[in-house]
Amino acid sequence: MSGALKSLFKQPMAARLAARSPRALAAAAARRNSSVAGESITVREALNQAIDEEMERDESVWLLGEEVAQYNGAYKVSKGLLDKYGPKRVVDTPITEMGFAGIAVGAAFHGTKPICEFMTFNFAMQAIDQIINSGAKTHYMSGGFAKCPIVFRGPNGAAAGVAAQHSQDYASWYGQIPGLKVVSPYDAEDAKGLMKAAIRDPNPVVVLENELMYGVSFPLTSELANKDFVLPFGKAKVAREGSDITIATYSRPVAFALQAAELLAKEGISAEVINLRSIRPLDLETIVKSVKKTNHLITVEQGFPKFGMGSEISAQIMESEAFDYLDAPVCRVTGADVPMPYAQNLEALALPDAEVIYRQAKRVLNVE
Repeated sequence: MSGALKSLFKQPMAARLAARSPRALAAAAARRNSSVAGESITVREALNQAIDEEMERDESVWLLGEEVAQYNGAYKVSKGLLDKYGPKRVVDTPITEMGFAGIAVGAAFHGTKPICEFMTFNFAMQAIDQIINSGAKTHYMSGGFAKCPIVFRGPNGAAAGVAAQHSQDYASWYGQIPGLKVVSPYDAEDAKGLMKAAIRDPNPVVVLENELMYGVSFPLTSELANKDFVLPFGKAKVAREGSDITIATYSRPVAFALQAAELLAKEGISAEVINLRSIRPLDLETIVKSVKKTNHLITVEQGFPKFGMGSEISAQIMESEAFDYLDAPVCRVTGADVPMPYAQNLEALALPDAEVIYRQAKRVLNVE
């Protein structure tokens, strides 16, 4: 076990778990943001809006998956869509990921625009052949003849108390595949803008959401309320500007990185937090620009440490002009190199939180 994880035993477990809860994340987000009208929107509602607006805009868009229709979705992301668009465009499927993913890919080849929901991306392993060998590669293998405008979406990464088979982060898995575009939203802005962009894109897009972020509220801005609000792929967002160290991350860990930045600020350390948003294509330019300013880089992810997103970012930074600006090696903050434990105390120790990021940032900066 790393020194950073060992140090966490000194903090009461209840306090650390409370700081990681969706309610705590929502409160922190509210402190950092404000909307003109004082209204808010959850990540779940943002995804629902995006799908609704795109189904209304384009009749070729349709949704399928387990419990997406009559039950309004396992996480209520598709709430109300069956009533509005009917059973031909919102389709409940049997519990057979390989089957309904194959149906969705075939329908995309024939000109429709399916949104294929997986109850969790852990279950998408049953459909990995359809996603990669059929969805991602056929456009190339057909010489550009067969297009596959499809969205694969669902929760990804660790949730709470769901153990080893339901907690994996698949960003680096899908990010390796030519022919796929991969995004991972953090907040409501990301969720709506990236989902709309994914549906409109003519290529297969994997949207990696996070179960514990669905109920977190963020400010509803006028831009977010616009039906044409779309975020570009391959463009990260600087969530917090800083000058001493760069923290690059995506999905739920963005919240922990922002919390860590607040802790560091109390000690006079200025951390820049980058919300990657897009996994493939990766916005290396924004990371390089930040590193050239801060001279230090930490990557944060909930996935395993071997061959992960942090490894890829570290390699690309080493191969870029940013390497000459580094005053210390890149630090990778990841999940533990073990299958996710079921016990709550061990689960908490297996995942990086604000305290781990804070301590690693001070280590990189050689600050006691």
